[in-house]
Amino acid sequence: MSPIDGVDATAARAGRAPRSPSLANIDLNLLVALDALLQNRSVTKAAAQMGLSQPALSASLARLRRHFDDPLLSRRGNEYVLTPLALQLRDRTRTVLAGVERVFAAEPVFDPATSTRDVTIVASDYSVAVLGAPLAALLAEEAPGMRLRFAANTPSIVDDAEHALLAADLILLPHGFLTDMPHADLLEDRWVCIAAESNTAVGERLTDDQLRTLPWVMTFHSPTASTPAARRLRMAGVEPRVDVVTEHFLTVPALVAGTDRVALLQEGLVQRLPAPWGVRTVGLSVDLGALVEAMWWHPVNTRDPEHEYLRDVVRRAAAAR
Repeated sequence: MSPIDGVDATAARAGRAPRSPSLANIDLNLLVALDALLQNRSVTKAAAQMGLSQPALSASLARLRRHFDDPLLSRRGNEYVLTPLALQLRDRTRTVLAGVERVFAAEPVFDPATSTRDVTIVASDYSVAVLGAPLAALLAEEAPGMRLRFAANTPSIVDDAEHALLAADLILLPHGFLTDMPHADLLEDRWVCIAAESNTAVGERLTDDQLRTLPWVMTFHSPTASTPAARRLRMAGVEPRVDVVTEHFLTVPALVAGTDRVALLQEGLVQRLPAPWGVRTVGLSVDLGALVEAMWWHPVNTRDPEHEYLRDVVRRAAAAR
């Protein structure tokens, strides 16, 4: 087995830690092949994506299998599935490739007007609804060659934000989730409670009894994922009766309209709902606190000129919304 192809299998079988291969001895083209194979789960499709012949990519797969001492792709019926190790490597490989691409895309002098960089921002649909249009307008005017990509925010991304920010440029997220990462505040909003206009049992304000007995629509409701407002409710001793869970704020009004459900939503989003939507805001006896939306980034990008420009344009978009 060559140094390029693998770890010390004998040491691994003997229970010793495998040697860490030197980057100088690794063909980094295998990283591109690995990403294509793990994303497509097919040698044929991966070869077509890379513009290679199927035998050439099969040879790369064989080298990768020797390196990891793992089949990576296992046949199940008429298709291939990823092995447990391959599942671990899939997101990690994509993140590393994105970082490599950003290294080689760096320019000595950054000019927004001539940049063709892809910008990736991880954000909830609330953040996109509030900031997406002004941000896209500014970039279209100042950096027409830049492509803006919004990626959906998920609890798993938040849980591993440092890793995610090696691939994404920014995460838009309220305070209360991330610590020890560079950030800048963008806007302040507040949480409001909504109920259906047809729900005559609810007046202008929810009673303490209704807080506990009415069915709720909740976003990101799990032991490790919830909104700051939902956490405030629980801190006040209110355990909502959750009827529906969604991970998209824009779907909440439709899940409330015409029902006896209630929900918490950002006021800035409620103000953007087209009329008539069939929901109204109602008062609460619980102080839900302010929502401070911020942008977060990896420390390695703090002094990067392109990233400094991106952060500045996001700030200006927030001020112009």
